[in-house]
Order: sequence, then C-alpha cells, then structure tokens
Amino acid sequence: MVLVFNAKKRLTLTAGVAGVMAALLEGCSSTPTAPAADGAPVAPPRPPATSGPAPMPPPPPFDPNMPPPAPREFRAAWVSTVANIDWPSRNNLSPEKQQAEAVAILERCKALNLNAVVLQVRPSADAIYPSELEPWSEFLTGQQGRAPKGGYDPLQFWIEQAHARGLELHAWFNPYRARHATAKSPLARNHIANTNPEAVKTYGRYLWMDPGESAASQRTLDVILDVVRRYDIDGVHIDDYFYPYPIDTPNAAGPEGVALDGGVGGKQELEFPDQPSWQRYLLGGGTLDRPHWRRQNVNALIQALYLGIHKEKSWVRFGISPFGIGRPDRRPPGIVGFSQYDKLYADAELWLANGWLDYLAPQLYWPVAQAPQAFDVLLDYWLAQNPRARHVWPGLYTSRIDNTAKTFTPEEIVKQIGVTRSRAGVRGHLHFSIAALMENRKGVADQLKAQAYQTAALSPATPWLGAEAPAAPTAQARRETTGVGVRLAAGAGKPVSHYAIWSRYGSEWRFAVAPASRPVLLLADDAAGAAAEMVVVSAVDRLGNESARVSAYKRS
Repeated sequence: MVLVFNAKKRLTLTAGVAGVMAALLEGCSSTPTAPAADGAPVAPPRPPATSGPAPMPPPPPFDPNMPPPAPREFRAAWVSTVANIDWPSRNNLSPEKQQAEAVAILERCKALNLNAVVLQVRPSADAIYPSELEPWSEFLTGQQGRAPKGGYDPLQFWIEQAHARGLELHAWFNPYRARHATAKSPLARNHIANTNPEAVKTYGRYLWMDPGESAASQRTLDVILDVVRRYDIDGVHIDDYFYPYPIDTPNAAGPEGVALDGGVGGKQELEFPDQPSWQRYLLGGGTLDRPHWRRQNVNALIQALYLGIHKEKSWVRFGISPFGIGRPDRRPPGIVGFSQYDKLYADAELWLANGWLDYLAPQLYWPVAQAPQAFDVLLDYWLAQNPRARHVWPGLYTSRIDNTAKTFTPEEIVKQIGVTRSRAGVRGHLHFSIAALMENRKGVADQLKAQAYQTAALSPATPWLGAEAPAAPTAQARRETTGVGVRLAAGAGKPVSHYAIWSRYGSEWRFAVAPASRPVLLLADDAAGAAAEMVVVSAVDRLGNESARVSAYKRS
C-alpha cells in the first residue's frame, strides 16, 4: 500500500505495483535511519534496581526568590471499555451511572497526581461516541448499534471532565479487531463485517479486519481522523493488536491476559486467513515474501496515521503501545519470549527509527527480577532503538496486583517507576489498568501517592511538533482568610492548556498545576496556618512548552 492524497485532500491508502512496493520497502527497511541532527540518545549503564521508593529527581538548592524547574513526567492510566474491564462496569448502566463512574475515575487520577487518561474509544470496529462510520459499542448499552439515552456523547463527556481537572485525554483505538470474543449481541447493520465482509476474517472466537485489505486500513484511518477533527483530544493511542496474537499461544488475549513468561512455549498456531489479499498482491506483481508484505501493510497504516493526525491538528500526539519485547535478532543477551515482529508483524523498531510516532509505550509487563524478560533490560533496549529521541513511556502491569500465583506486589510497581526515573531518556509511564488503582489493590494507590506521586507534574514537552513558548500570563493575587487567592489570565497569542504554580512556605517551594479553564484558585494556608509568602506562575501550552515565569504575589 502507498499513501496518496486525493483531490479532496483526503489521505488514502492504495495498493501499489511491485516496483512501488519495493521502493516503499526500501524506504521503510528495518535498518534504522540516520539519527536526527541533534544526535541519538545513548542509554546509560544500567544501575542496580532497588526496592526503595521512587522519588522524582531531587530539586536544586533552595532559592527563596527562584522556584525550581517544573516536575515533568507523563503519568497515565489506561481505561479499557472492551468487555467492560474498567468502564462502564456493566453494559446496561444508565447514562447517569456511566457518568458517575467516569467522574470517579477522573477524580482518582487527579487525587493521585496523574496527568492523563488513555480511554478506549474503539474496542472492536465500534464506537463509544456518535459516528457515521461505525456502530455504537455494545459495551455501552448491551447491544451493538444502540445509542445511549438522551443524546449523551460519552467521549465528549470524558474530554470535558478530564480537561476540567487538568488531565489530558488520549483516545485509544484498536486498529484491526472487529469483534471481541466476549461480544454477545448481533452485529449492527453498519458494522464493517456486514458492509464490507471481504475485509473481515474469522480468527478463532474473533473477527479481524485483514490488514492486507485496503478497505480495512482505510476504515481505521478514516475513523481515527474523524475523531481528531471532531473532538478536542490531546492524543491518539493505538495498542498492540495488529495481526492477531496467534491462537493457542499464552498471549492470545494480549494485554488483557499477557503471559508473564513473555510468550515462551506456544503451541501449534492457526494461520491468519489472508490468502485472498495475499494472492491479489502477488497477481499485482508484488515481490515481497509474506511476512514482509504483512509488516508493510501495518507500516503503511502507521505512517499514514502519523501524517494524517498532524495534518489535522499539529498538537495532537500519536502514541503506540506495542508488546514489550523487541525483534529476536536485536534482543539483549538473555532476553527471550514472544516475537511481535514475526507474529503480529509489528516493526516497532522501524516506527521509532523513522519517527512515525510521538511516544512509544512498550508493554513491559514483567518484574525487574524476571531475567528472561527483565523490566529494566527491556526498557534500555527500547531506548537504544530511539535515534530520533521520541518519548519512551513504558506500560506497567499494575493490574497484575491480584490474587494469582504470579501476582505483583505494590513495591514492584514503585520499583519500576524508580527504574524509569533513573534513565535520562524516560520521563513517564502508564498503568494498565485503572481498575487496580480504583480498587487500591493491596494499597498500591496509597503507596504510589506517598512514595512516587507526592506532587503534581507537567507532561514532558514534545518539541518536534512545536517549540514556541506561549506568552507569559497575567496574575492577580491577594491574601484571603484561609490562603492566597490567585486569578490568572493567558497572554496574547497561542492558547494555553495549563498554568504552573509555585508557592513558597518558609524554606519550601510547593508545585501545583491548574487547568486554563479554571484560572481562579486558592493556595491554602499550611498546617500551621501560615500563608504562602511568594507565588510564581507560568503558562503551558498543549505541547508542554512553558512561558516565562511571573511573580504573582509576595508577602510584604
């Protein structure tokens, strides 16, 4: 497939002849391209992992007139809608109960000092928002195609409520799954399996869109760009489901039941039934072997998404969360396990090398001490595959804190956060999934708040999408009965999404973040009843660029 813009400037994927495919493959080979002009980051030596807390890097020496740099760390949780894993808790809740559950999730994220949620908006070629392209998801209302009552738009509700709390909302799409194994209701008339059945294949208990069919990849591209145009999202996020996990392997369920052995010991596999699209490619003059052809089908979609998203809105970041173990021919000594390169046909190393994403969230779902899939070794591997210095924010398997024999302790998650903070090229992580944090399994939420998330943090900047700083805000502040009241206003020019606020109490600088939609706040007195002695503020745009700081208040 190749990328073209038609007369209406709509990005499309079309099948190409042999020469075009060969040229495209050459331009997208698995050999990393040259590093960007500013050079490639070098993974530092791996320090020994400890079981202690995972603090943010220590602040610089205290200066009573100069607050320290803003803490920077992407802190997110995945919110799964498929099979009602996280939200809504059941598929027949009223809109009011769905909204109450969503608000509870967002409140927990805010209380824990997270700064983003990754919400699954397309579980299986369906939608949790009104769409002219795909039917309503049965995981919302119990029947595919049935809309929620009262004209309620769940995605719009999530975006508004997240932004009101200063949280980013990244829309998570499954690119190819067409029906989940747990689905019960019949397919809606406008589901792609009914409107374009040749693009959909049966694979075990799943329906799967064939990446070799142009109509399948085009549908995914159209769906995602439709959401980018219509909704005020902060990011587009896709998961690890490209070609399906082979049936009869321990990884058949992907991140919803990923094997902690890394996928060793799989049984005989059922071949994915893409013979019609494969034969069509060969008859058209294609010269790639089948594995390379499958990878190229996926590569074409990834590149089209990156180009299309930023053509629509330059500030919307594109993230991919692949399986956490890299290509077999590049792995560090001692690392073994499932090969997404050979089984899912996902060449994540190529995507990093070509800069076709803004952040990579590899699913590093194994303990630090599990040598064949050691968390820290795998993290260093992905950093070494990143010549263009894109964000690398690993996924943590927080939901493995459970009652099984392979359970994690909360200390394991805290330790893994500590590993991420010890690497210069990592400034963030994501929890799979929000359920463990909502349930506070074995006290994990309490431990994270006390040991890892003591203060708020801004998302790291994404300078390759734009590095211009916004104008400094204007600020008014005065002493109130129980604190210092601050009123902020954005300066002229580019919009801002957040305000960064430092307040000094004696010899301590405290940091907070406020959404631009709520520019009036009260900095409460401390436990002894003392008010802030100084307040400094700055404005932050949607790419994390920070303005000059201004003094808002100083006690005379």
